[in-house]
Formats: sequence, C-alpha cells, structure tokens
Amino acid sequence: MMPSQKGSVRLFRFAGIDVFLHWSWFLVAIFEINNRRQNYSSPLWNVLEYLALFLIVLLHEFGHSLACRQVGGQADQIVLWPLGGVAYVAPPQRPGAMLWSIAAGPLVNVALLPILTGLALWNHALQWNAALPSHLLFLRDIWTVNLVLLIFNLLPVYPLDGGQILRSLLWYVMGRARSLLVASLIGLVGVAGLFALALLDGSVWIGIMCVFILLNCWRGLMEARALARAETVPRRPDFACPVCRAAPPAGAFWQCGKCGKPFDTFANRAACPHCGEQYGVTKCVACRSVRPFGEWVVPPPVQR
Repeated sequence: MMPSQKGSVRLFRFAGIDVFLHWSWFLVAIFEINNRRQNYSSPLWNVLEYLALFLIVLLHEFGHSLACRQVGGQADQIVLWPLGGVAYVAPPQRPGAMLWSIAAGPLVNVALLPILTGLALWNHALQWNAALPSHLLFLRDIWTVNLVLLIFNLLPVYPLDGGQILRSLLWYVMGRARSLLVASLIGLVGVAGLFALALLDGSVWIGIMCVFILLNCWRGLMEARALARAETVPRRPDFACPVCRAAPPAGAFWQCGKCGKPFDTFANRAACPHCGEQYGVTKCVACRSVRPFGEWVVPPPVQR
C-alpha cells in the first residue's frame, strides 16, 4: 500500500535521511515528458519541468522528516514514486507532535509560493517574455504545479496531509483511536468523490490515487480498531518502544508472517508459539516503528 525501498534506487543521504527513487518513476517521467513535448519550444524544458516537480515533492517530504525530528520523532527515509513521495516518520504519539510533523510538509509549498511568484515577476520585469517565451511558461507551470500539490494535499482525505492534520486536531477531543477511525471514514467518503472526478475527467492517475487512498483508509480503520482494543488491555511495564517509549499491550496483537496466526511477541521473546518462527525485530502497536527486540527491554532500576 505504501512505496518502500523494494524496487527503489538509493539516490543520496542528507541530514541522516536516505532518499530512494522507485524504478517506475523513470517510466512515468518518459511518458509525461513525451506527452507534454508540444508545450515548449524544446524538450529540454519538459525535462526541467519534471525535475522541478521532483524537487518540489522532495522539499515537501523533507519538511515532514525534519519537523518530525524536531519534536523528538524518528525519520530517516524518503521514497519518491510516480504519485509523489512518502516520508517515513514516527513522531511521538502526541497530537501536537503529529500535527507539526504533518503540517510542515504543506508549509514548504506555502513558502515556495512567494519565491516562485517573485521569479515570475522578475522575469516579466526584465522583459524576457519575447526572447524566452518558454522560460515564462516554465515558471507559470511550476507555480501552478506547486499550488495544485498544496491544495490537493490539504484535502481532508486520509492519508493525505489534510486528512492526517484533521486526525491530529480530532485527537485533542476524541482520543487517538477514535480520531483515526473518524478520519479514515471521512477519507472513504472523500475517495468516493475523487473516484467520481476520475471518471468525469477520464484521469488514470486520479484513479490510481483513489486506489492508494482506499487501501490506506482501510488500513487506518483496521489500525483504529487495534488501537481501541489496545487501550483497554493491560500493559507490559518491563518493555517500552525504543521510539515512542509506550509500553506494549499484553495480548495477541502481532501476526506471524509465516503461519498467519496472531500471538503475543513479548510473551514468547519474539517467537511465534504456533510455528516457532523467531523474529529479530518487533513492530510497535502505538507508533508502528520497527526496532530490534533487544531494544525494547527496560533495564531494572539501579539499586542504591
């Protein structure tokens, strides 16, 4: 449901964050560049336009990652793919920390608006329109793309940024599990509207995005149910998530990847009691981060 390192090429590492590019990005880039080759006087402008889109999305995802780190969360990976990008962030499980980590991405697009507007006005003031008409068209297209990305991301449709911002705001009054449930249900309504738009416009890309949103809304509903269950069960004080420091629930909240049966990973030292499969890492029910099992153990207090 979400892009991952699988099938991706590692581009670079900046500020401790690895940036990956999915192989399908190249295919879509070739298609889009050829499809828009009549827009400019030279195909080079089409290439520059697509690279500029790549840069805008990358800056947006770095906004998420750096904001998450600022509030004490974990963020060390960004994956770019044809539909945009995903910053893998695990902020502390507080509504304020979640809200800032998500809102920082669209704020990057807001900051880019006056910069791109200034460049376009500067181009007009220098009267380059007649000599370099493609240059002005390029700036206008990039300005429009940035604005469209901003508006689209702010739609209150989970898991888009707007849907996650809504979820963070609801968290203050509804709690963690119920806010995710409501945001996911609103997302399902929103995806129905986007699907109707895809049919009316005949857009394959909007249709693909609808499938992506639908799968993640369903995932959000399942996660909300698990969180609601976890809130009512006892906790294991001898263990704590290395990222969010939440004590894990006592119960069969983990599913074996080999036999498919649920089990309590902390009752069996990360081994499935049904098939004996041993796991070196454990996923946190609270923040979904995956860390080595040994990092979960809380050391006993020092006796003085």
